[in-house]
Amino acid sequence: MRTRVTATALGALLMLTLAGCTTPEPTDPTPTPTSAFASEEEAFAAAEATYRAYVDALNEVDLSDPETFEAVYEWTTGELNGSDRKSYSQWHSDGYTKIGDAVVVSIEPQATNLDVEPSEALAHVCLDISAVDIRDGDGASVVAADRPDVQSLEVTFLESDDSVSGLRISSLDPAAAVHGC
Repeated sequence: MRTRVTATALGALLMLTLAGCTTPEPTDPTPTPTSAFASEEEAFAAAEATYRAYVDALNEVDLSDPETFEAVYEWTTGELNGSDRKSYSQWHSDGYTKIGDAVVVSIEPQATNLDVEPSEALAHVCLDISAVDIRDGDGASVVAADRPDVQSLEVTFLESDDSVSGLRISSLDPAAAVHGC
């Protein structure tokens, strides 16, 4: 079957010390941020580093060598990680080859939420994939003919203690028309 390729807790531990029968009153009722990032700027810098590392890993993928997929998986989490694993395994099984590299055109910060666990960041990305082709075992392209050369994506990042950058990509979605590339 030929597949078309398209654009596609940390919990807090509270220890109470009881002196006799009294419980100390909280001194600061204001919640403190739970993020490892001190500012939005720091979170966005980590998001950009994460996305660029993800694209670098994608560019190094050799569909005939599943070990090269592991670097891609290191930058994703959740459903995106599962989807990547399924796609790369299928493409490997189908004998597909990848030709060319993607190029990050731009990454624009959109929003953060540093007061939740895990913290989140959202960015708009323009990714040039014009040089990338996926071919089947007979050498025929399986890329949709109407695939745009530059993809406009909304990328969601989640804080992750076990990521080098402190973030992993949780979703890559086509961006709304307002965010064209």
